[in-house]
Amino acid sequence: MHDKTPYLHDIGLDEAVRAWREALVQSDALGTLASQSLPVAECLGRVTAAPVWARISSPHYHASAMDGYAVAAEDTAGATETRPKRLVIGEQAWYVDTGDPMPARANAVIMVEEVQVSGAEIEIIASVPPWRHVRPMGEDIVATQLVLPSNHRLRPADLGAAVGCGHTRLAVRRQPRVAIIPTGTELVRLDALSGPEALKPGDIVEYNSIVLGALAEEWGCVVSRLDPLPDDFELIRAAAAVALEDHDLVVINAGSSAGSEDFTARVIASLGRVVVHGIAIRPGHPVVLGVAHDRPRASDLARQSSGQGKPIIGIPGYPASAAMTFDLLAKPVIYAMQGLLPPERPQVVARLTQKVYSGMGEDEFLRVTLGQVGEQMVATPLQRGAGVIMSLVRADGIVRLPRFSEGEHAGAAVTVELLRPPEAVRNTIVSIGSHDMTLDLLADQLRRLHPELSLASSNVGSYGGLLALQRGEAHLAGSHLLDEETGEYNIRTIHELGLSRASGHADGVVLLRFLGRVQGLLVPAGNPQGIADLQDLVRPEISFINRQRGAGTRVLLDFELAKRGIKRRQVRGYERQEYTHLAVAAAVASGTASCGLGILAAARALHLDFVPLFNEQYDLVIPRRFYHSELLAPLLAVVRSVEFAATVDALGGYDTAGIGQVIAEL
Repeated sequence: MHDKTPYLHDIGLDEAVRAWREALVQSDALGTLASQSLPVAECLGRVTAAPVWARISSPHYHASAMDGYAVAAEDTAGATETRPKRLVIGEQAWYVDTGDPMPARANAVIMVEEVQVSGAEIEIIASVPPWRHVRPMGEDIVATQLVLPSNHRLRPADLGAAVGCGHTRLAVRRQPRVAIIPTGTELVRLDALSGPEALKPGDIVEYNSIVLGALAEEWGCVVSRLDPLPDDFELIRAAAAVALEDHDLVVINAGSSAGSEDFTARVIASLGRVVVHGIAIRPGHPVVLGVAHDRPRASDLARQSSGQGKPIIGIPGYPASAAMTFDLLAKPVIYAMQGLLPPERPQVVARLTQKVYSGMGEDEFLRVTLGQVGEQMVATPLQRGAGVIMSLVRADGIVRLPRFSEGEHAGAAVTVELLRPPEAVRNTIVSIGSHDMTLDLLADQLRRLHPELSLASSNVGSYGGLLALQRGEAHLAGSHLLDEETGEYNIRTIHELGLSRASGHADGVVLLRFLGRVQGLLVPAGNPQGIADLQDLVRPEISFINRQRGAGTRVLLDFELAKRGIKRRQVRGYERQEYTHLAVAAAVASGTASCGLGILAAARALHLDFVPLFNEQYDLVIPRRFYHSELLAPLLAVVRSVEFAATVDALGGYDTAGIGQVIAEL
């Protein structure tokens, strides 16, 4: 009989970290690793295991710091332009190159361009003080001084200093060895298949070990990534037991919850002790923190002390949960093994662009994008799902929403821990508004031409984008809001929201032509249900996937349904909504919807058929102060470039005529 799975019970983050650390210390599982001697040239990034004392001085002799003539300073006294002095070469003056040892009598150097050579003498017109242009012995390093302390991560300059003071080898900490064991019967390695097209429904591509391993390598570790294991207690236990023999930290990925096929906690309990099973954090609450009993090792990877245990951790399987809990919990342990503290990330205060709700009983780590819009830093929340790896790809920072709070309201000032350098955040152009795939193309071309700049797009719909401009939270917004009375796009709503100078706004906005595009119905390949028009949406067998409230596509849909006399309640799926054209396409491709209204490029991206219905205009709305700013000038140049227009045209379903032209200054 196996040990019963420990009960999943969430405790506070600080309490969990404290309990695990105490257990590791009690088991002697948190000591620094043993040292090894390596050639200096191989020590970059390694951590010193002992202090580095200077064996020799640098320089180890008095050296000339210039090309010129070495002299005794007292021999130059009284020299002036009107009463120059002459010194005999070889007796009172000696030619030296930079780095040459100083002659015994000399204590100063006169630069070669400041002397006049006349036969066997030099003529000088100014006296020099002692030690002018001389590097005295020990100017840089004095023998016996401390050059580098213990527990110091070695940088390029450190290696030079070590050699300069007489060392050819250094004692450095052995790199922590980390084993990552992915588990889950559904996991497949993409490189083991014939290609992405070989994936079957239910297959999950295993990449958590890539992410976690790369993080560990960044922190100075040597990583072993095991092949995925099925959900089998004995197999997982055996793999973990073997990994513990030669590794300092073992990570079991997935199976950390309390379901019938979640074996991680049981495995850890069978190898030692479960200290924590469940932390009140989001994402990542079903994490397992444990201590494995020491086992005979197959190698000589002993700790500095005798060692009675090793840390073992069960990380949740969802990608965002896995990466964030590993960073939060494993990183401090890995740094401690090297005698280091984790580096602190810089922080900024930013204003939230959206209201966020949070569970009362959990600390939530909210991923956000950042941008400097005018005088304020703004933070826009990203998707919060534990399985959304793109929320980490796109994140500029993390906001910690404390336990027992209900979240934060829009406009609240929050502290953001930066994942990117502050200067990169300041060089980010913030676009909030309607989704279009060409914004990704625009971001790519901008970055290729101007590596210092980034374009960050958040998809909240056309109306939401204009509201963001109203609140001063974005540099621009993509919008395609149709005025049913005039047939114009965006102008009426701009006035209604008070964004134009005519409606009282001091600055006003520039309405820039971006793209004409075709909207139509995205349907499965072959259009098996023969969908030809919006009228088909009333058929009982047709299920629809809609866009969110405020999206220009939804405004267009409502307008066209009303023209046809179709009631919203007649459309099955009208209330189900997504935030992007690609998400609508994914719903159709997966079979959860018969069709959805969207753009041709989204249909092509997921190999769907497309029923064209309407032509519309998708424009960019830019506050005048940003339109004329240095920050946006490169972006506007890309928009107006021939290369960008050609790239967009290649997608199909777009009209780039007049792209970049000013429609109106409002």
